Amino acid sequence: MNSKPISYSPFIYSLLITLFLTGCGSRETLRGVFKKESPYEAYVSSLKSAKLDETAVGQDWLAAGQTALQTPTPVTLPFKETGYFPADKPRALGYKVEVKRGEKLVVNLEMKARQTMQVFMDLFEAGTDPATAPKRVASADSTATILTYVVDEDMAHLLRIQPELLRGGSYTITIQAQPTLAFPIPGKSSRHIASIWGDPRDAGARSHEGIDIFAPRGTPVIASVDGTVSRVDETPRGGRVIWLSDRERGQNLYYAHLDQQLVAAGQRVSVGDTLGLVGNTGNARGTGPHLHFGIYRYGHGATNPYPYVHQSAAPIPAVKVDAAHIGNWVRVSSKMANVRTAPSAKAGLHTSLPKNTPLRVTGAANDWYRVRLPDQSEAYIISSLVESIAKPIAVKKLKQERPLLDEAHPEAGQMDSLPAGFAIPVVAVNGQFELVRQSDGRLGWVQAAE
Repeated sequence: MNSKPISYSPFIYSLLITLFLTGCGSRETLRGVFKKESPYEAYVSSLKSAKLDETAVGQDWLAAGQTALQTPTPVTLPFKETGYFPADKPRALGYKVEVKRGEKLVVNLEMKARQTMQVFMDLFEAGTDPATAPKRVASADSTATILTYVVDEDMAHLLRIQPELLRGGSYTITIQAQPTLAFPIPGKSSRHIASIWGDPRDAGARSHEGIDIFAPRGTPVIASVDGTVSRVDETPRGGRVIWLSDRERGQNLYYAHLDQQLVAAGQRVSVGDTLGLVGNTGNARGTGPHLHFGIYRYGHGATNPYPYVHQSAAPIPAVKVDAAHIGNWVRVSSKMANVRTAPSAKAGLHTSLPKNTPLRVTGAANDWYRVRLPDQSEAYIISSLVESIAKPIAVKKLKQERPLLDEAHPEAGQMDSLPAGFAIPVVAVNGQFELVRQSDGRLGWVQAAE
């Protein structure tokens, strides 16, 4: 195969893209042909069938998807970001989240666009071996606005979001972790847990295989899932206990130290049904009344129940920046500005940039801008360190005719030619190149005179 991208005339190229997009408009057709593929994989297969993977824009689109997984943005949940997908420049978002077994990841995507388009949302387990490709564990339908996934293992997960070729628009993405089980004592929350998973027991001879939730004696204890009561018993350690089988998730829920048991073995129960009452029976005698709650996975034993029932009290952070800058240029306003790998002052340092460096705003989270740097990488800068380019930093009169370039590169394409004596407002500086504004408002680059 020719290693160079195929080049078509503008008319033929537009026609190919139009035919391709029209053919990909039927979700049912793709599902019928590519039953074992995710919507993203089916779309890639269609690109290759149409040989669009041999075009420059097709290769850029595929590369953007890979880059999103290779250099994802590490974020803390809950997370919210708004931004813009340009139709003429393939772009994909990649996020890395640390999650625990038993949590439910909920991803919501809002799109505003003039044209209907497919947007692909895929979730991967990052794994522990950098040489191994991430394992896809969930995908949303290409027209869906929500993706949910119950986490099966404690590990980082990667989320990729990418629109189809030649489609763009504004996006708002929120990512949250929610509990998969109802809290076993109504009206209580994880704030009422006084003893957690792994705490020492019997002078360190064993570890605590659950969580202890304190509540007054006689407080109702409820079913956290729909299931079947598999066992109602009394033991020296657990006192009055109830085992609830959750076959859907392959686990048993364990309720111990009950004062009373109000169900029988074999009984079907629904979420919220009362199973018993809080007490301090078994080896909990002498302590305050509380419920010991545990989860035992089929074939794996005990697992930490905290992520299964913990509901974060942290609100979804609001976007606090000027949204008018999204999709436009800004410049560094301080003498030197740190650019971070994530929208947090604690995030890793991506680079440091001098005053007046131009940045293209691609998104915003909290009070940070997501920006495209001069090297085309994306990172985050606190909004207080940038300013609009509306006001020029200088006005220069050209001593000789100079080309107006479309990029800050010696081999960039020439947009226009600026005559000698022409006064140009300079709005930002990138090394030996200056970003200038023409009288009609267009921006371009001029290589500074030596």
